[in-house]
Order: sequence, then structure tokens, then C-alpha cells
Amino acid sequence: MTWQRTGSLLTLLVTLGTVVPAGAPATANAATTAPASAVVGALDRAAHPLRTVEPGGDSRDLRSLGRMIGDARVVGLGEATHGSHDFFALKDRVFRHLVEEKGFRTFALEVPWSTGLRLDRYVLNGEGDPRRIMRDEFQRDYQWWNNTDYLRLVEWMRTYNVRHPGDPVRFMGDDIAWSGPESYDAVEAYVAAAHPGASARLAELYRGLRPTVPTGTYIEQYLDAPYAERMERAARTGEALRLIGDQGPGRSGRRAYDRALQSATAIDQTARQYAFDFEDPAQIAEAMRYRDGAMAANVVWWHRHTGGKVLLSAHNNHVGYVPENPAAIPKVQGAFLRDSLGARYVNVGLSFDHGSFLATGRDDTVVRRWTLGPAGPGSNERTLDRVGHRDYVLDLRVTGSPAGEWLRRARPTRGIGTAYPDGPYDIALARSYDVLVHLHEVAAARLRDR
Repeated sequence: MTWQRTGSLLTLLVTLGTVVPAGAPATANAATTAPASAVVGALDRAAHPLRTVEPGGDSRDLRSLGRMIGDARVVGLGEATHGSHDFFALKDRVFRHLVEEKGFRTFALEVPWSTGLRLDRYVLNGEGDPRRIMRDEFQRDYQWWNNTDYLRLVEWMRTYNVRHPGDPVRFMGDDIAWSGPESYDAVEAYVAAAHPGASARLAELYRGLRPTVPTGTYIEQYLDAPYAERMERAARTGEALRLIGDQGPGRSGRRAYDRALQSATAIDQTARQYAFDFEDPAQIAEAMRYRDGAMAANVVWWHRHTGGKVLLSAHNNHVGYVPENPAAIPKVQGAFLRDSLGARYVNVGLSFDHGSFLATGRDDTVVRRWTLGPAGPGSNERTLDRVGHRDYVLDLRVTGSPAGEWLRRARPTRGIGTAYPDGPYDIALARSYDVLVHLHEVAAARLRDR
């Protein structure tokens, strides 16, 4: 997800993230000498057909994907746009299959930690109304997740847990643009119980930080704060985090301590995300690198403390290993996860030939439906769409020659965030992803009424 705000410092984040203008031919590496027909033939032999993107029904066609995932504990599942139904529906379908066939138990989404806590309480215990939670939490940069496909997924998770109370599925958020009251509640309740003498100091450090306005408004107000004030807030959240860490588990036990420390970490991550100078392009790049590193750290924490397998949903550029634009994000979440988990992390990129998606314009916040025709000559998608299957799964690590060489060379590839025009970017598919799902056509998602 790319932060965007018209007329604000974060406009620079968007423009910096799109160095290559939409429609402009990106400069690819030297082309493979093999004929295109030979590359397509090798891809065709390696491809496994995908029956549908829609959840429900027979999922035996996903067993090939399960074999590609192997023993991975965390799987990153990408998307080439933030606003296409087919990507969201496929994630629902894949998660259900991995739950039932591979023992996965957590769906992780590119939303804040505290948002994940609210949705997790719903899927575990039926606490709250998912429509209300999504309306409250999925605002501004997260509005794309307030769609009918993710509501269906969350409701399926709740139904699954009613049927399997002893082995539930979980929901987590790994992002850091917002820390809701739930995180502050968790930290303050823990300190009051385990180290009551530190409560007054904690309250002083968190003074004025607990949100009292809606999510989108809080983010806007934070961005409007002077740089020095944002730095001061980060200094206080960092001291609060050290305060809890220095106190140790205390009488509440290790588990309660670990959870409180993680909630305090999430609060600190939010403050530190904004404690960069957005007037300085180098600082903006570091802010984006920090965000991806923090998201990865949150996923690793969750995996290690729950012991369960995690399906991580994010944009291709966040689950991948190589950034679309290193000047904008020097290191992405997938690379951080590979550093932490090694072969226990596997990622899956998604691509499409043509279709529609939702996004704002580059200079406004109006959500529109955009449509793209077939991919252009020289692009990765043009060749991928010549494979005999309409939709398919491809293991990029073992695809035979000459397609293997073709997959390791960079060429223009679609990667669309929250605003359009965006991209294309030079991407070597086999260097960025372990597995690829290619869809012939996608349709725009349907956002829920807010």
C-alpha cells in the first residue's frame, strides 16, 4: 500500500514510488536468445491450471500450489493491484485450502496491529460486528480492504471457529500507520497489574497519543503535526517500550509480558513511522524501508508466539524479494522475512493480462474504476498470457529451460498501488517470487458502503 494525501508531504511518497511513468516502456535487460515460442512452450509444460478464483467447492486444483509451498511456515501471497476482486477472492480460496489441507491457522493482512486484534476477537469469540469493525478501521489508505470479498473471508473464519473451537484460525494485522485504543489498553492494563508503580510514568509517556478520533482523521492529524513534535512523540513511545522491557515479566507471567511488550512495540512503530523528515527524499525512502521491516518483524513475532502457519496478504511489492523501485523502498518485507525465516518463507506473486481495478488518481482521493487492455509487447504479462491455460500456477524455481532463463531477466511488469497511473516496473519474476499465479482477466473489487 502506498500512502497518499493530496496537497500533503505524503504526495512525495507517491511520486517517489513511481519513477517509471505508466505506459512508458521500461528498459529491460538483454532478451533471452531463445525464440518466444520455445519460452511459451516451456512455461506451458510447467504450468498447473487453476479452476477458479472463487472460494468454495472442489479445491484439488490448488494441491499443486500446496506442493510448491512445501513446509513453509509463512507464505506471502501478493496482488498486482489493490483493487481487483479476483485477487481478493483468490486469497480467500487459497487460505481456506491451506487451512484445510496444510494446517495454516492465521490470515495476516496489511492493516495495523490493533485492527488485527479487533478482527481476531471477532473470528475467535464472535466479539463485535465485522461490518462495523471494517468500517471503523478500513479508512483512508486502508479503504481498499473494506470490500465484499474480505467480509466473506472474515465471516468464513468465524464459521470455521464455531465448528472447530479447539483449533481456531486467527486474524492478524502487521502494518503500522495507526495504533488504535486496543494497543494502549493492552499495555496499560498489563502495567497496572504487573507493575502498578510504573503506571503513572506510562500514562505520562502516552499522554495525548491514544486516539480519540476516527482512524483516517487520526492519521491526517498525525501527518499535520510538525516534524519536531513527531520526533518527540517517538521519543516518548520508545521510552515507554524500554520501561516495559526493563520491568520484565513480573507477577503476570511471561505470556502476558510478551503480549504487552508487542503492543508497546506496535505503538512505538507507529510513532517511529512518522518520525522521519518527509521533506527529505532520502528520509522518505528510509521511512518506507522501516515500514517494511516492521511489518516483517510483526509477522515473525506472531508466527513464533502462536506457533501456527501464516498466510500473509500484501501487494506483490511487499511480499517479493526485490523492490519494484529501490529508490522508493530500498528493502521490502519479503526480503526481511527471508532474512528471518529462510526457506520457511515462500512467496507467491500474482499477475494479470487485462481487466479492471479500483484506485484513486495521482493527484486526488477520488476512487475510480480503471480498465487496462492486454499487456503490451516486451512485458512479462504478454508472454505469460500466451500459455495454454487461462489461469494457472507456476513454480518459478524449477521451470525448465529456456523459460527459466527468461524468468530471471527483468522486463516491464504491472504493479499498481492505491493510485493510478502507476508503473510498469522492471521485474525479473524468478528473482522476486518463488511461485507465480497468472490470471487472464480481473475485475474491479466492490467496496462496501461506508
